[in-house]
Amino acid sequence: MHSASSNERNFASTPQPTDASAHIELREVSFGYTPERQILSGVNLTVPRGKLVAVMGGSGCGKTTILRLLCGQHVASSGQVLVEGKDVAHMSRDELFAHRRKLGMLFQFGALFTDMSVFENIAFPMREHTDLPEAVIRDLVLLKLNAVGLRGAAQLRPSELSGGMARRVALARTIALDPSLVLYDEPFAGLDPISLSVVGQMIRKLNDALGMTSILVTHDIAESLKIVDYIYFISEGRVVAEGDVESIKASTDPFVKQFVNGEPDGPVRFHYPAVALEEAFR
Repeated sequence: MHSASSNERNFASTPQPTDASAHIELREVSFGYTPERQILSGVNLTVPRGKLVAVMGGSGCGKTTILRLLCGQHVASSGQVLVEGKDVAHMSRDELFAHRRKLGMLFQFGALFTDMSVFENIAFPMREHTDLPEAVIRDLVLLKLNAVGLRGAAQLRPSELSGGMARRVALARTIALDPSLVLYDEPFAGLDPISLSVVGQMIRKLNDALGMTSILVTHDIAESLKIVDYIYFISEGRVVAEGDVESIKASTDPFVKQFVNGEPDGPVRFHYPAVALEEAFR
């Protein structure tokens, strides 16, 4: 991991005015595993409280890295990662654990515990992080499963579920502790069109019903345009375009047009940077 210089760290810790409506703010955030390989470079991003915001871009552009920074799994090389006005990099151990306690994460492909039933998967975070009696946990688990339409599947194992059902169980586990912030890492990956639409609508409805703030990392343009409030496009570690759904649809920006329309030719390159093929065979 690229360690920030003392000057960068001092700059990052300097108090700055905070947007009162923002739940999440990234200010000039850079991150790289080595000085030569920067993943993010000067990213600015704001997520208002209660909104559902998508972060899109090609594979390897730094989308999931943003989620890891928000969780405190990585520390920015420079800049600030603010959650409710607090810089995640400067949270104490107790503050970081408290922050994660209020955060829900839907992992790509669900990441359910395969040796536990659906019920046990949802109950797991409640048992780990609360002192609630089992009778209350039982009722809460059934309510969470009912919210995603799977109360009747409580005793099934993940191996007995379809892909769409498993993703809905993972969504129920994500909201088990009533998080104020939810991060979705490719929630539509591998789903059939019907399951994809169902999961998309659930993400939107749960966000509004529970008053959550949500960040959606995805490649699925069509479904995202139906449910999100705002979109950021990232390319080569930078925000290259942003806007609400209507402005994105109407955009003439070459990158946005290529990505939204799935065009093979445009500013997004197919080949990873390398020397010319002729030179490679000399």
